Amino acid sequence: MKKIIANKEIDVNEEGYLVDFSQWDKEVSECIAGECNIVMTDKHWEVIEYLQDKHHKEEALSIRGIKKSGVINIKEFYNLFPGGPLKKSTLIAGIPKPKSCI
Repeated sequence: MKKIIANKEIDVNEEGYLVDFSQWDKEVSECIAGECNIVMTDKHWEVIEYLQDKHHKEEALSIRGIKKSGVINIKEFYNLFPGGPLKKSTLIAGIPKPKSCI
């Protein structure tokens, strides 16, 4: 399905995740973050870049993996992306929802 994000027509699935990563850019990401009531900071971007890198390397994403990454501790991850940090952070990153998320 199509959704207008940052004045662009973006392909998303039924949960709002981007279908085509090539449509992702920082402006789209900022708009998605705003819909989640998140104001992006440098630390948010660091996490987003980490998640995108893991995704492009086809490595599984999980809360446990985030904890071991050294990029961010779990408490801070939950504070940056409240109400489902892995779901929200991957949504903002423009990558598919991890299989570890229900």
